[in-house]
Amino acid sequence: MTRRKALVVYGGMALHTPREGAETVRDILEAHDFTVDVTDDYDALGAEDVGTNALVVPVITDGELSKEKMAKLIAAVQAGTGLAGYHMGLATSFRASVPFRYAASCYWVSHPGDIITYRVDVTRPDHPIMDGIESFEHTSEQYYLNYDPAVEVLASTTFSGAFHPWRKNVVMPVVFTTTHGKGRVFYSSLGHTADELEIPNVRAILTRGLLWAARAL
Repeated sequence: MTRRKALVVYGGMALHTPREGAETVRDILEAHDFTVDVTDDYDALGAEDVGTNALVVPVITDGELSKEKMAKLIAAVQAGTGLAGYHMGLATSFRASVPFRYAASCYWVSHPGDIITYRVDVTRPDHPIMDGIESFEHTSEQYYLNYDPAVEVLASTTFSGAFHPWRKNVVMPVVFTTTHGKGRVFYSSLGHTADELEIPNVRAILTRGLLWAARAL
């Protein structure tokens, strides 16, 4: 049986511990029989063979990719390669690329109060990514996103207005899935730094989300 392949590309703001996060993603996927390539070379995302990967995971804050290479990545996703990210990955990756923003389905705009304790409410307990996970308190950045209304929200959070009163009671996705062409897209805003990925609920959501996007769940 041919093992699934995954590509994990990291870089950008050191505050987000991208290398350590990429290594965590690698460990998760290798434990589920994936062959994983981890690199800090963004051009790998636009390689001729990028479409041979079952999953692509950018662990990247901002960054740039040429239009030609971005076109190859997006074509791979539309043809069936999964796209997954957590926290800065997807939400802040390749800010200037409209095609990537469309595929990523979300865009980070703020985290009022910076590191705070907030509630993550599970909205789809019937989804395999959220199976057995109950709503929980989490201490990190509470991401405020601009997001595609086509996403399926699996968990959300409500802004208290304590820091930005003009956004009081706004309900925002924390975990969602969607598709882009034939490709599955998964995103979780949890995981400001790699150590957060060791928290049981955060780890379970990320693991299942990666597998779901790769069609292994």
